[in-house]
Amino acid sequence: MPDRTTPPLPLRTTVSPVLGPDTSARVREAARFGRAILPEVSRTFAISIKALPGTLGDAVCTAYLLCRIADTIEDDNSTAPEARAALLEQFLSALDDAALAERFPALAASLQGDPAHLRLVAHTDLVLVAFRALPPRTRDRVAHWVREMGRGMAKFVRTYPRGIRIQTLAEYREYCYYVAGTVGCMLTELWHEHVPAVGRREFDRLWATCQSFGEALQTVNILKDIAHDAEHENAIYLPAAELEAHGSGHATILSPAHLEQNHVVVDRYITLARTDLDRALEYTLTIPRRAFRVRAFCVLPLLFAYATLRDLRRSRAMLTRGGQVKISRREVKSLMVAGLLSIGSNAALRRLVARVQTRPFSLVPAVG
Repeated sequence: MPDRTTPPLPLRTTVSPVLGPDTSARVREAARFGRAILPEVSRTFAISIKALPGTLGDAVCTAYLLCRIADTIEDDNSTAPEARAALLEQFLSALDDAALAERFPALAASLQGDPAHLRLVAHTDLVLVAFRALPPRTRDRVAHWVREMGRGMAKFVRTYPRGIRIQTLAEYREYCYYVAGTVGCMLTELWHEHVPAVGRREFDRLWATCQSFGEALQTVNILKDIAHDAEHENAIYLPAAELEAHGSGHATILSPAHLEQNHVVVDRYITLARTDLDRALEYTLTIPRRAFRVRAFCVLPLLFAYATLRDLRRSRAMLTRGGQVKISRREVKSLMVAGLLSIGSNAALRRLVARVQTRPFSLVPAVG
């Protein structure tokens, strides 16, 4: 895993060739499919991606779908680990091989999982048509970071053939880098490529915290989904070493008798997530105000994450079978409005974040 302070690869690197004779009709079909499937396979980012214009919006939508395909392969514990890792590697090869891209849905036909995610995988060929339609430099950077993510996922699948069981904080950080820090890096390169307001100086400042932007959101998702991941994906991301230090372990992560010991560890990771979220906030505030749409993309998931983290401190639901922590739809809608109204002012965004951390936020008083 690269040092967080390491400068990125130059944006003008070797460009992948245009692949395959994709007709304009097929490109349009791919675009329609991407727009239709996105809300079914994402939560927060489906809302945010709508804020991005033109080619940038197409690039981020396509990149998200590619990452989701890789994630669906990683999560399928019904498929043997070596077969899953090999399928991930075939998927990465399909980025450069149009013929393999066309065959890939058949290669992945035995995967099991969420129906919407499986429908996405079954149309990997269309997503890769949309990928090939991106401008060359954009395609090059998306491919670079999707490969970095996919290779990391394959590594963890092979390391933990019976289901991911993170052992240490360092390994937790490595996992979060591969599945989410890479996304922060990719997005930042895309801002620089497509948004005139994000020049070299702004890019250098954003690069310093771009991994935290992705990793903070990942940590919040891991914490709110502890029970779901353990029960449905056979994955436990809280490090065994820390659970054992408090008298628990992976085998007792959902044990009522170990609830408070487990929450002590959760609380430590809530603090870690808060530190990363604060860095992600600084990342967002570094984006020039005139890059309004990029700010909108970043602000909304950040606000949802702060609200979720607030509720995680007060809840034990994520440590009980069938339990999960989710903010209300009313708060989601209120934060969307308030976040968009505050985008142009760093001071207003800081005030909104501070308010969200104290109690549920609503623009409409609760009835009754």
